Amino acid sequence: MTKENNRHIVPHPDGWAVKKPHADRASGVFPTQKDALDRARQIIERKGGGEAVIHRPDGRIRDSDTVAPGNDPFPPRDKN
Repeated sequence: MTKENNRHIVPHPDGWAVKKPHADRASGVFPTQKDALDRARQIIERKGGGEAVIHRPDGRIRDSDTVAPGNDPFPPRDKN
């Protein structure tokens, strides 16, 4: 998995945008953050897995989501 498979969900004047890291242009603009995240997951899954990095309205990172078959750096620990 390379960083090129990662996508950022960032605020945009028309809603929320899906962007590659360090890209000038968005690959898509959506009215809601959920719509942008859904599209980012589709792109990442098609590219072979990676990270969806979700930003807050002020631009700071809020969360990230590993899309399979990506390598989650902090996998959940089952206590079975």
